[in-house]
Amino acid sequence: MPTISLYKQDDWSYYSYMRKLSKKETNKENLLDQGVTLLMGHGYHGTGLQEILNAAKIPKGSFYNYFGSKENFGAAVIQHYIDPFITQLATYLENSETDALGAIQRYFDALISELEKNDFNGGCLLGNLMGEIGDTSNICQESLQSAISRYRDLLQSGIAKAQQQGTIRLDKSDKEMADLLVNTWQGALLRAKVEKSSTPVKQCCRDLLGDYFKA
Repeated sequence: MPTISLYKQDDWSYYSYMRKLSKKETNKENLLDQGVTLLMGHGYHGTGLQEILNAAKIPKGSFYNYFGSKENFGAAVIQHYIDPFITQLATYLENSETDALGAIQRYFDALISELEKNDFNGGCLLGNLMGEIGDTSNICQESLQSAISRYRDLLQSGIAKAQQQGTIRLDKSDKEMADLLVNTWQGALLRAKVEKSSTPVKQCCRDLLGDYFKA
């Protein structure tokens, strides 16, 4: 029987390890994707573990191996949900060398267009979960705080950039205005969801970005 060199054995072991790792990450990503969809549609308490497992086609043992508990899963879903919004906002801000305020406005215009396209279904998962479990689950509460802070901090950097460019007022701090924008936007999203209308979110952007914030 021919022998296999140590190099090839190591090479194959590494290849097998990477395949397993890739599959594990794919399964975990799928679970998180399904989690966003289910929690958006049914809420945290309205989504059962078996429903999650069936949607992701994952055995219960794998779920607990990835997350350990439903609470940990919910916390991970929150971060998974906010990541694309942060990436999208960062992309807009990266192309804002001369007009950061305009970049922020275009970002929110894109969000509003997406809300209208989806007929305002779902709203914002963060807002939904803040109302449902924000004060009952410490693990999810911490994840919600982290997600909001990450999002707010990026908006704050864009506002600071706009202040440097002379398009946003200087008598209010970038943090104050970022907090106000996040808070007002979240409230406007809830009204938009209930009223099936983009008027509240458009008013939020018009009154803050188009008026109150401007230099």
